[in-house]
Amino acid sequence: MRILHTSDWHLGKRLNDRERAGEQVAVMDEIVRVADEEAVDAVIVAGDLFDTFNPPVEAIELLYHTLHRLARGGQRLVVAIAGNHDSPDRVDSPDVLARESGIFFAGNPMIVSRETRTEGGVTLVRSDEGFAEFCLPGFDYPLRVLLTPYTNGQRAKRYMGAEDADEGLRVFLRDHWAGVADKYCDTEGVNLLVAHLFMAREGGELPEEPEDERPINIGGADAVYTSLIPPAMQYAALGHLHRWQTVDMEPCPAVYSGSPLSYSFSEAEQDKYVTLVNLEPGGSACVTKRRLTSGRPLVRRRFEGVEAALQWLAEHPDTWVELTVATDTFLTAQEVKSLHAAHDGIVCIIPDVRDASLVNDRVASIHDLRSDVNALFAEYFRQRKGQEPNEEIMSLFREALSIDGGSRKSDS
Repeated sequence: MRILHTSDWHLGKRLNDRERAGEQVAVMDEIVRVADEEAVDAVIVAGDLFDTFNPPVEAIELLYHTLHRLARGGQRLVVAIAGNHDSPDRVDSPDVLARESGIFFAGNPMIVSRETRTEGGVTLVRSDEGFAEFCLPGFDYPLRVLLTPYTNGQRAKRYMGAEDADEGLRVFLRDHWAGVADKYCDTEGVNLLVAHLFMAREGGELPEEPEDERPINIGGADAVYTSLIPPAMQYAALGHLHRWQTVDMEPCPAVYSGSPLSYSFSEAEQDKYVTLVNLEPGGSACVTKRRLTSGRPLVRRRFEGVEAALQWLAEHPDTWVELTVATDTFLTAQEVKSLHAAHDGIVCIIPDVRDASLVNDRVASIHDLRSDVNALFAEYFRQRKGQEPNEEIMSLFREALSIDGGSRKSDS
């Protein structure tokens, strides 16, 4: 049985104020293409389908369209769980219709699905709280999946019946996983754990979370340990961390497949992958990865002077750039304008002024600006737009101030 593991799609996510919908469409197309080329039998999406609880319509349409293509009319199993960025109820809501196409959602941690058979031959033969067993076309043995969407202490109390939300999720998951595995997961089938958690090897170094990722705090515990995974599991498909990595090999490979695109500059120049897993009953998992090539790479670069930056920008047009420019004085408005004109992917420009006295003078002048709100706005405009505000803009600002001031007097 061949399985494709992916996660952390974050559909609808932007890079600061930059739109990335086109890149997301491209990488979803690539994942579908890889699934077909590799002839996978099942696809696992381990959480963070969307970037927010209320994603834009375009992101919702892209998710459903992609999963439908992956399922191939019910001939291929697709399992997608909720992550900490997802609304559990939103993820669960299309499940009734989705199951008819071979797409099985798990938003809430203890969801139980009804038995289903698709026209393509994918069959959900058994389901329990946090568990599903499938029969796939062409196989005489089942695929068992322990499903653990993102869970914190409060969700454990609400959905799992834990009496004390602060007792820590580790004990609860250990007992829940062990109970389900003992009941359903023998060596006559393939056994997977699918979870969106912060997982680490006990006593080992904790993996790093992306700098703009919401840190997971699970019931007061820093991490769920791989030692809690039941011995019957052959592979743990994890979501949450954006860099591809194997957390542990015991009792089975516990792998973060990572995000399909770099979503912050802490991920600059990372390669992105999907994970391919070959499994058979009672055997060890054979894990490989396939690199994804869609999307503009994120790059951090530092240059000595504007001219060196301009030359590099001209040679690397198809990138997102965090640009640091070392200069003797602050960048002029014209220099900032020339940099942006040379490249449409500059997300931010960081001036590195060699003369510390100039920096100190600028800090002091900014403090002085507090006494003059008009000057403060003008300074903000220069920093934001790289040019001086004209009189029309300043007039509009003063008018807005007078309106706001009048309304406050009326309120008082």
